[in-house]
Amino acid sequence: MGLSGLCAVHCVATAVLLGLLASAGGLLGSPIIHEVGLTLAMFLGAIALGGGIREHGFLLPGAVGIAGLMIMAFAMTLHESGYEAALTILGVSVLSLGHRLNMMAKHPSV
Repeated sequence: MGLSGLCAVHCVATAVLLGLLASAGGLLGSPIIHEVGLTLAMFLGAIALGGGIREHGFLLPGAVGIAGLMIMAFAMTLHESGYEAALTILGVSVLSLGHRLNMMAKHPSV
């Protein structure tokens, strides 16, 4: 009886978990998630990289960061091509490099 109960719990839990994962996958793949994420990245990037330019005066970190954001924005136009994920990862990497250069310009010992 205990084994049958565990089997029933397993079957119900598996069905519920797979249903939740399918729903979450649909939500996370939704274009609105990418649009909101890119908007937030652009807003926060402008604050962080723009603040760095004002603080230390170096344009390179901001230019690299903007290039990363532009790559990410371009990737959003490639919905059905299969290149969207690769270009998004490239854009995020370039943006991260811009933030790293910004941090190095603020704190040269980092």
